[in-house]
Amino acid sequence: MTQQRDVDDVTGTETTGHVWDDDLKELNKPLPRWWLYTFYACIVWAIGYQIAYPAWPMINGYTKGMLGYSQRATVDSAIFESKMEQSKYLTAIGTVPLAEISKQPDLLNFSRAGGAALFASHCSGCHGRGAQGFAGYPNLNDDDWLWGGSIDEILTTITNGIRSGHKLARDSAMPKFGVDKILKPEEISDAAEYVLSLSKHETDSGAAGRGQKTFADQCAACHGENGKGTQSLGAPNLTDSIWLYGSDKKTIMESISTGRGGVMPSWESRFDAATLKMLAVYVYSLGGGTEARKQ
Repeated sequence: MTQQRDVDDVTGTETTGHVWDDDLKELNKPLPRWWLYTFYACIVWAIGYQIAYPAWPMINGYTKGMLGYSQRATVDSAIFESKMEQSKYLTAIGTVPLAEISKQPDLLNFSRAGGAALFASHCSGCHGRGAQGFAGYPNLNDDDWLWGGSIDEILTTITNGIRSGHKLARDSAMPKFGVDKILKPEEISDAAEYVLSLSKHETDSGAAGRGQKTFADQCAACHGENGKGTQSLGAPNLTDSIWLYGSDKKTIMESISTGRGGVMPSWESRFDAATLKMLAVYVYSLGGGTEARKQ
């Protein structure tokens, strides 16, 4: 006996015979054959892939696959090849004098790239990603360098640090004129007025006049009679518009009172000679050594 087919009146499509709520029928619309064949092919491909390549985790490892392929081994091999390629540059940079690196384009480019990566990882936290600095952390893009901006001087600063405890660390011990009661508060205020006048700021001329004598007695030995600073002592130039902590009177008074005394770590124990040189090359390339280049 032939079963009568049920056809939907609205669409004209044969139904599966499933009915809900008396009149809601399921249409018999199977997937296209091309889609089914593709789906079956994917299943076969997946099974074959699991057989050929590592796939299933086990208690003490994983299935290795018939081809024995390992992505980890591929990555390790690529890293090894990269390190071998880099080693010839690192060896050369470690032995070649700094002045010679800039004369060899391949070493110079490698040093700048490596130095930029090192700076981002180890120095940008204090100096900023663009080396623009912050209050208390020097801007490495300008021409104001306490101990000099030549590439050799930069290397020395990076290697030994500033007040870092290293035996060769840069160290400028500015007295704590207020904390140690060397100067009275009014003397510190007058000295700050005079310091402001050196950089052409508006000041109280009477206070600045009094502060000039205090400056001559207490400050000129390091900063110079004209306030231009002494690079060998790390004493800053007080006549320009570049200030490490700020140029307002309150900040200057705090500097005079406390002596500041910021610290930069020594990197000698953390990096080898080639790494230190790459950092120096990169920092020098930022433009801060412009004045040193002219000398």
